[in-house]
Amino acid sequence: MITELRPAFIDFEASSLDLIASYPIEVGVCMPDSALHSWLIAPHILWQDWSASAEQIHGISRARLSAEGNAVTEVAHHLNRLLSGYVFCDAWTFDSFWLYRLFRAAGMKPGFQLESVSMLLDSRQVKLWPDARQQVIAELGLPVHRAANDALILQKTWEYVSASASGRAL
Repeated sequence: MITELRPAFIDFEASSLDLIASYPIEVGVCMPDSALHSWLIAPHILWQDWSASAEQIHGISRARLSAEGNAVTEVAHHLNRLLSGYVFCDAWTFDSFWLYRLFRAAGMKPGFQLESVSMLLDSRQVKLWPDARQQVIAELGLPVHRAANDALILQKTWEYVSASASGRAL
């Protein structure tokens, strides 16, 4: 188990859930002080995959990405300036794939290491996680499947299970 005082969390939204063809369309970060950062990502010229069902979930159109998205190099630079050490996610297989696709397209390497949030949790906290996440979502009242919101939900859920497992009240 990794022990961080207050870690940073990251989340991606993607073109689909295809682990061969999908690519990141939005990345959101929740910093240790709860500051949120997010960027829409313009599709790299080689990224063609698109899922209408994924678009219905996250609500971001390919046309919007083309119009408002940031270049992959710009997003990768922002992430490297902002993050260092360990950064945590809740879907490591997907998030690490999308992080790799982003940085590969930018011709860069991340200046931080992506880890699963499970590395922060003991077995009791893992059991508390699903219900705690639902409670946090209800309390925050934020739309899910937007990267910055989901990164904040990760942080608040981690705080909740950390406090619950230690007997502290939030």
